[in-house]
Amino acid sequence: MRQLRLATVSAALCTAAALGLTVPPVAAAVPHQCSYLSSGSRPTITVGDTGAGVKQAQCLSNAWGGEPPKLTLDGAFDSVMLKKIEWIQGCHGLPASGIIEDRTWQVLYHPVLDCYDPYPA
Repeated sequence: MRQLRLATVSAALCTAAALGLTVPPVAAAVPHQCSYLSSGSRPTITVGDTGAGVKQAQCLSNAWGGEPPKLTLDGAFDSVMLKKIEWIQGCHGLPASGIIEDRTWQVLYHPVLDCYDPYPA
């Protein structure tokens, strides 16, 4: 499944480039811009939590394109952030728990270029 997704994304990027469309930069460079925690520090975070870990997750989640709003880097895990985290989890086939744990940190640091799940209204 992952290979199929990568092949599809690669084909889409090549087609976009061939048509002269602007291709967004790869999101892999973004984690270096988010320096509120070291990349090795991945605390479990949930709604109501505050602090540097939340700010790191907010920054990383802003690397995602599409309809979701950019999160304010205020270090507060609120309902807007919960909705976005659940959406990101669903994009990767993770349970949409809204809890940021090891698997969710992994996808935050390594986002897919696009998600075909509609963002919840």
